[in-house]
Amino acid sequence: MSVDIRNLTIAVPVAESSITTVASELTGSEAIAQYPDYVTVLSDGSVQLFAPTKGASSKSTRRTRCEWSEPKYWTLGGAPDHWNRQEMTLTKVNWAQKVVIAQMHVYADDSPPVKVFWKKGDITLGFRQTYNQADPVNSTVLKGVPLGAKFQVSIHATSAGVINVTATCNGVTGSSGDLQFDSTWTARLFEFHGGVYNQVDYTDTTPADDGSICIISDLALIHA
Repeated sequence: MSVDIRNLTIAVPVAESSITTVASELTGSEAIAQYPDYVTVLSDGSVQLFAPTKGASSKSTRRTRCEWSEPKYWTLGGAPDHWNRQEMTLTKVNWAQKVVIAQMHVYADDSPPVKVFWKKGDITLGFRQTYNQADPVNSTVLKGVPLGAKFQVSIHATSAGVINVTATCNGVTGSSGDLQFDSTWTARLFEFHGGVYNQVDYTDTTPADDGSICIISDLALIHA
C-alpha cells in the first residue's frame, strides 16, 4: 500500500468490550482486518478513516476519533528534526464543522502541545508553549480549504523546541511561523497523531450518520 499504517497504532470508535465505552486501540494491520467500516485501504493505496460522531470515545471525553499514532514515544533531543507530513482530503465533517487532523501529543497528559484543526474550511492551530498550559494559543494557518480538496499539512519540531506548522491547498501555503517551546517540554515524551478526531460531544440524539471522514494519500513520519 502506498500509505503504510500497518505498524502504527489506530484508535477506532469501537468499544474495547461489551462492558465499557472506551475506544479500542490496535495496530494498523489489525484495524484494517477487523474494522473495515472505519479503516479502509482504497484501490489506489490511500487510507480512508471514518469517525462517526456517536461511538466509543476516550476515557476523558465524549468525542470520537479514528486516528493513527506512532507506536513509540520520542524526545525532542532524540533527533535534530521531527516531521509529521500528511497529504489528505476531508470528504465529510461532523455537524459542528470542526475536527482535529494532526497532533503532537505528550505522554500521560491530555493537554497536547500542538493540535491542528480543520474548522469550517480553515486550518487552525492550538499551541501550548508551556507543559500543562491551561489554554492553548490559537491561530489560523491557512484559510480556504474546502471539503473534498486535497491538502498537505505538516508539523515540524526541532531538537531546540522550535515548532512550525504548515498547510498547502490549491497552490497556496500558510504557516504558523516558528513557535518556541519553553524548557518545560525538554524532557517530555512525544508522539505524532493524524486522521480525524471529532470536536463535538455526542449525545443520545446525535444522528447515526453524522461524523467525519478523511482520505490520507501520503504520510511521512521522520525523526532524523
